[in-house]
This record gives sequence, C-alpha cells and structure tokens, in this order.
Amino acid sequence: MQKNDMERSLWYNYLVLNLEKMERSTLRVEENAYGKINLALDVLYKREDGYHEINSIMQQISLHDTVIINEGGRGVKIFCDNSLVPLDHTNLVHKAWDEIRKLTGTKSGISVEIHKVIPVAAGLAGGSSNGAAVLLGLNKMWKLGLSRDDLRTIGKRIGADIPFCILGGTALAQGIGEKLTSLKPFKDKHILLANPGIGISSAYAYSKLNIPEIRKPMDSLIKCIEKDDQKCLADGMFNVFEDSIMPENPIIGDIKKMMEENGALGALMSGSGASVFGLYDDKEKLEFARKKLQDIIPYVFHVTTV
Repeated sequence: MQKNDMERSLWYNYLVLNLEKMERSTLRVEENAYGKINLALDVLYKREDGYHEINSIMQQISLHDTVIINEGGRGVKIFCDNSLVPLDHTNLVHKAWDEIRKLTGTKSGISVEIHKVIPVAAGLAGGSSNGAAVLLGLNKMWKLGLSRDDLRTIGKRIGADIPFCILGGTALAQGIGEKLTSLKPFKDKHILLANPGIGISSAYAYSKLNIPEIRKPMDSLIKCIEKDDQKCLADGMFNVFEDSIMPENPIIGDIKKMMEENGALGALMSGSGASVFGLYDDKEKLEFARKKLQDIIPYVFHVTTV
C-alpha cells in the first residue's frame, strides 16, 4: 500500500470508527510483546546516515511483556511496573502512538500499561516489542485496516527492531534491521536465557565495536535452520559484539561458559548484550543449568522459540 493510499484508508477507517464509538464504551486492547534473540549478528559498516548496516538472523522467543492499551484522555500516558522504563516521549510506545496520530489525525489519547518481564536494555528488543505492540493494538482497536507490511513500514520510522517484532518468527534481517526475509520457522526449541542485571545500550555497544574485516556467511546457518539441525546451528552461531562487550563485562563470558559446561549445544550473547542464551535439546540438562544460574544471576528464564 502506497503512503497516500495508506493515509486515505486510515482517514476513512478512523472516521467510521468515530461514528461507531458514539454507541460504545471506552475501547481497550491487550497485546503480548514478545522478545527476540540473535542467532547470528554481523555488522558490515557504518552508513552515512549514522546507522549501521547489519546482517543477522533474528528469532522471536516466548518471553514477553503484556501491553494494555485504553483509549481516553489526551496524548499518551504510560504506566510500567519497572522503574527503569522511561515514561516520556523517549519510550517507543509514545513514538508508535505519535506515528498513528500523524496518519489518522486522531485527537483521542491513550493510556498504556506495560507489565514488564523482559529485562531492560538486555539485547532482547524489549522496548521495540512494546512499540510494536502499540502499533498492532491501535490497528486492532481502531480498526485501521493496516496490513503487517504497512505496520512494518511505519515501525521502521520508530526503531530498527520494530519491523521484526511485527513480523515475528525466524528471519534474516538486513539493512538496519528493517529488510526482513522470513526463514523456515525454528519453533519450539528450548532456550535457557540469562541476564546479569547489566543494561547495555545499543548506542554504547556500537561506539565500542571494531567492525571486523572478514564477513561471516549466513548461508550455512540458514541451511542448518532449514534442516532443523540444532547442533549445526549451535556450532555456527556468532555475535560480533562479543569481542568488545565481554571484556568489560566478564560475567557474560562466565554465563556462556556455565551453559556450555552444563548441556547447552551452544551459547551466545544476544544483540548488544548483556543477555546470554543457550540452545538445548535436553530439557533436564537445561533445568539443571537453570537452577545453578538462578543462584548467581537475577534473571533466568526457560523459554522457547516462537
């Protein structure tokens, strides 16, 4: 859908909804905001616009926040049960509403409750998943009729990970993360996820990154996924941020080592850190490792791929 067509459709759908709302009570919608891990992450170069060109395999996971949207008031009011989450215009939830406001011309405000489970600044796209949930939720609540492609187009103006959070599943992500190619689903795989309670911003991680000269091919990893071969994938997983982030945060390496020594097929830092995930094909080994990590790490989860 072209932008002008999208805007005309939004105007029409929103006007119809306003007429319907005269006979309705306040609208409310609830969305699950799923996190993601990077099964592989390469950074190619810094672009002229300041962003970085990446090549990554992204995987949605079952760990999720709950986002509840209520219509009412003016502007956006954000509530969250985690004090680390900003409640102002810097939150991607606010930016998502603002994009919809610009397209529809709505005067209706919203309140958004975020029940946070995904650790903050953890390399798991927690903030992006919340922004994506608001785009999806407003599209549903206000019957805007936007397709997933439309929402991804809007989402990439807000944050690089939002298009993937809308797409979900398993995907090759290129560009700044907005160019997505769906891959064969890598569903229902058992993941041990641990975060040491360290927040690492993407901006900081990129400032410390030494971009490698040698590229690592994604084709072999994609073939592992197509064959549903977990060991093959685990042997090839990589993240270029590890070399610059782990020396400053040795606990990340300690978590990886503990997972690998306790049954993980492979372990990797996700995104810019500091979360680490281990891929397991044996739930008993995963649970043994989870209990050991819980004694020393504040956030430990047994999740599955979605």
